[in-house]
Order: sequence, then structure tokens, then C-alpha cells
Amino acid sequence: MAGKFIKGALVEFMPTFLVPLPNVILFQYNPETMIHTWTQAETSSGKEQAITNPLAVKNVPGESFSFTIMMDANDTIADGSAVTASLAQASGVYSRLAALEMLLYPTNAFGGGLLGSVSVSASVNVGAGGVSVGVSVSTTAASRSVPQSQVPTVLFVWGPGRIVPVRITSLTITEKLYDTSLNPIHAEAQLGLRVLTLEELNAISGQDPLNEIAKTAYTYSQGLRQALALANLANATESIIGMLPV
Repeated sequence: MAGKFIKGALVEFMPTFLVPLPNVILFQYNPETMIHTWTQAETSSGKEQAITNPLAVKNVPGESFSFTIMMDANDTIADGSAVTASLAQASGVYSRLAALEMLLYPTNAFGGGLLGSVSVSASVNVGAGGVSVGVSVSTTAASRSVPQSQVPTVLFVWGPGRIVPVRITSLTITEKLYDTSLNPIHAEAQLGLRVLTLEELNAISGQDPLNEIAKTAYTYSQGLRQALALANLANATESIIGMLPV
């Protein structure tokens, strides 16, 4: 009897009136294939030196994932809970697609308002005619460009050993079948994710409730990767280590 599979997911925190709530986009079916891409960090070059260190870098390497997930409303209606089955009957897989699409939209991190600074000055004059109070408000242009919003921080969860903060870089949806109300009932979504580094997470503006969790997840996953790399030393006895000139 086959064991129960852990499903992959994307997690973001939705702002509410009380406390942020996690919006978990659970993969209905785990993708069978995933492309894990690494790009070497930018090389550190010193113009003042004739010969630079060819192994020197300025930061950690870039890391990204790309894969395709499938969604089917008929399976949800047949095997899902009463709530999810009712939702699938009413809207097909559109609720899942909408949740993915919203990950690309910015959230109001700073709110609306004036860009720049506002100064208020008040004056009180006492004269023969009584007391008069004057208030003047002036605005100055911002010295630098301040973004009005930012996209949400998202956690990519792929089992207990890989939980990393990511930004959605691409999303391509292919809708294949529709119900009588033209709701998509079968679709595929091609996702591109870029892993955010600790340096980038520290630069995130605003009070993102997921930011501290994202930092912890990144540190945990990186620590586990280092531990597994050390565990690979057990394979040294079966390798070509004896042929090395040491």
C-alpha cells in the first residue's frame, strides 16, 4: 500500500482586519518534473589590481525553479470536501487560478498619499482685534522615488527539506476544458520562481508578516543543504579520492 504523499504548495499571508491569514495554494497534483536552475553570483573585479581573484564573488548564487502544475475540477468534486466540492461546482478551477494570479499583483505596502514630506507651521498673533491663529501646510517633493506597493513574499514549500521564500517571476496558464458557464474545469499553470536571498529579504519595505518567517525558512533550508553536502563525504571511500595527488 502506497504511503500518503506530501503535496507541494505556495503560501502567502493575506491582510485582514484582525490578523494576517495564510493563503495556502496547495498543488492538486505534484509536478512530475521540476527544473532547478542556478546562476553563478556576480564576479568581484578589482580595477586597481592587475590580476584579480578568479574565484571571488560579491554574493550568493541565484536560484530559481520552474515547473507545471495541473488542476482539475472534476476530481475535486468527486474526492474533495463539501466546501471544496461546492466551490469547484460553482467556479471550476478558477479560484485556484485566481489565487495564483494574485501572487503577481502588488499589495499596498505604503498606502495612498503624498509622495514626499509634509510640513505644518502654526502662528498665533495677539493684537488689539483679538487673537488670530494661522496654520499653513506645505509639501515638498520626495528626494527619491518611493514605491507605492510591492508584490507579496511567497513561501515555496516542497516537502520538509525545501521551504524557501520566492518571488513569482512568470506564470503561464493554459485552460483546456470549460463547463456550461465557461468556467475553466481543467487547466495547467507553468510557474517560474526566483528564490529570495537574506540580503533581499532585509531590503523588503513595510511590515510584511511573512518576512521574518521567510528569513527563518531560508536559513533553515540553507543549513539543511550544507548538512547534506557534508553527509556526502560518506561517499568518499567509493570515489576517486585515492587518485588525487595529495
